[in-house]
Amino acid sequence: MKIIIFGLLDTAELAHYYLQKDSTHEVVAFTAHEKYITDKLIRGLPVVPFEKIESIYSPKEYALFAPMTGRGMNRLREAVYLEGKRKGYQYISYVSSKAILFDNKIGENCFILEGNVIQPFTTIGNNVVLWSGNHIGHHSQIADHVFFSSHVVLSGHCRVDSYSFFGVNATIKDYIHITKGTLVGMSASVLKDTEEWGIYTGNPAMKKKNLKSTEVY
Repeated sequence: MKIIIFGLLDTAELAHYYLQKDSTHEVVAFTAHEKYITDKLIRGLPVVPFEKIESIYSPKEYALFAPMTGRGMNRLREAVYLEGKRKGYQYISYVSSKAILFDNKIGENCFILEGNVIQPFTTIGNNVVLWSGNHIGHHSQIADHVFFSSHVVLSGHCRVDSYSFFGVNATIKDYIHITKGTLVGMSASVLKDTEEWGIYTGNPAMKKKNLKSTEVY
């Protein structure tokens, strides 16, 4: 399938590399909102304004991939994802050939890198990023618009709601509910269900403060 990558910075460049080296997809262009475009080419491919993309690359012939960071508690990535859907595009997901899966259900616009272990009976929603080296335990459920950085351990039977973010080396006990908009800090160990839009740090993790749902990190 012919793919257009949303983004101009490191994550988009990484996505291009992974898709070219480890998928059957063909990347044909990059896209971003017009006010951020400064170069006409990235990696030798054209950069086109997202506002006009459907007039250049028809959604009947091309698909999108928008593997953005978790900035804004995943709200910015969600906004781009939904805007592309309104334009009529389908999204692909990238799952590394070096990840370990067991017939898991995975949504669209997911970016799952090398070294992830996703155990049986675990499901992953749309627009989810799993950076390298995470352990996602059995019978867990990950909702839409979630970001895992590297080496996170999510134990079995956990439920992760939308807009959550996990810092490097975070650990989540089994049967835990990570509620909407939870930010789990680096190396935090979560032993109890979280509260919506809370920031949790430490071992054992304690709520540091509440986020505003529109707060950008």
